[in-house]
Amino acid sequence: MPLRKHRCRFKSYERCFKASEAVNCLHELLGSNQNFGPEVTRDQTVKLLKKFLKNHVIEDIKGRWGKEDFEDDGHLYRFPPSSPLKSYPKKTSCGKEVIKFPDWNEPKAGPSQEHIPVKSVAMNSEMWYKRHSIAIGEVPACKLVFCRELTQTNIEEIWKSMTLSQLQKVLGLDSLDEVLDIKLVKSKHIVQNVYNANKQGIVTLEDKSKELPHWILSAMKCLANWPSCSDLKQPTYSGFERDVFKTIVDYFGQMKEPLLTYHFFDIFVSVLGLLQKPSKAVEALQISCLLLPPENRKRLQLLVRMMAKISLNQDLPPLSESVRTRTLMVQVFSRCILCSKDEIDLDELLAAKLVSFLMDNYQEILSVPSALKSSIEDHVVHLQRVQIKYAGADSDAALPPPSFCHQISTGEFECQRAAGSQEPLAALLEEIVMNKEISVKDKKKKLKQFQKSYPEVYRVRFPTPETEAMLFPEKTKQKPPILMWALKKPLQPFHRTRSFRM
Repeated sequence: MPLRKHRCRFKSYERCFKASEAVNCLHELLGSNQNFGPEVTRDQTVKLLKKFLKNHVIEDIKGRWGKEDFEDDGHLYRFPPSSPLKSYPKKTSCGKEVIKFPDWNEPKAGPSQEHIPVKSVAMNSEMWYKRHSIAIGEVPACKLVFCRELTQTNIEEIWKSMTLSQLQKVLGLDSLDEVLDIKLVKSKHIVQNVYNANKQGIVTLEDKSKELPHWILSAMKCLANWPSCSDLKQPTYSGFERDVFKTIVDYFGQMKEPLLTYHFFDIFVSVLGLLQKPSKAVEALQISCLLLPPENRKRLQLLVRMMAKISLNQDLPPLSESVRTRTLMVQVFSRCILCSKDEIDLDELLAAKLVSFLMDNYQEILSVPSALKSSIEDHVVHLQRVQIKYAGADSDAALPPPSFCHQISTGEFECQRAAGSQEPLAALLEEIVMNKEISVKDKKKKLKQFQKSYPEVYRVRFPTPETEAMLFPEKTKQKPPILMWALKKPLQPFHRTRSFRM
């Protein structure tokens, strides 16, 4: 820590430093240390300096210490003249003997163990090994394995491997091959989404050209913070908020690909099967969103946060005459968040279900899973640490590297595909069947589309035409009542009668 002369209230102090200088120096030191790394924040550094002040590692220029009142400001501090370490107890010198008077009540002690002569034994390595083997058992041969040199690419691949392994575990699948092409997952994207984020958890992009335009950000802030838009001078004409909303809808509607991308459509649809267990669904979506490109993740964070705020904002005028605000958010933005490349009509129902869950839990889902981050960082530190390798044991046996896929038979693959990817579709089909709000005509249309798109799932629900017919029972046609005169009189030939004219 560099020390120099400072002035405070017309007085000079030698060999001291400002609090902010101490924070800068220690933060830089911790960031370059392999035991801490660049993820150490400035707030954590201030907390550490508070501990230093409490334990008298440093003191203020008036010699005060013992409290954690250190702040990141211009106050002056110095190092104390003496070390803060506690002094060790001193041994009594050999020359001074303490005379002890005998206690006549004590029994006579035998000869002191200290004065029994002991023959010194020269210990060689073989004798040492023999003695310690008797004491603690057989000692296997061992050697030191020095730390590995992990490159940035190695660390990124570890992140990818352990992230996919955890995702597979949460989804309860034996393999991710059915719902995800692992080759399309970029390890660099995962690391950037985890470490490149601001205090609110929003991703910061390295390529500024991929940021949202300023005018779109201003429009989104205007509606999200309505009516307190301090940085905007919005007009006051009637319908202004609807014009702003239409501008946002048009911008996101012209995107060539949804924010969750076509490649990850199946993995997000698989999460729908976990919605009955909200904690599992949140964890699965947390991990799945880490796979997105950073620019997609940032846009998703900003858009969903805006949708949630607008839905809860009671001061914002209605954005539609006929639809509630929350329903409008889901209808308008579902397709630009999730849809498949084939653009099946049923995708709208899947997307609406997922987007509704996203809006309700966006703060947790779009944050970095702390448990996953800690486990991966611990694994990386373990690989970089010096280890003891015993004979016949693998150096990484204590913490084996995770694997996220293994070869299975064709029969197992078909069974997993049916169980894993078709459960959400079966739930969607049941939802269509039980929905009483849509008309019979629309229900028949949706069921026909479902049967065409997913015939296997449809066949399980309706194995025979009779089971399908039970869903739409035919209405019995009532015959018109027979006229009484027809029963009494037999049919007679038609006779032309003279018309009565007035």
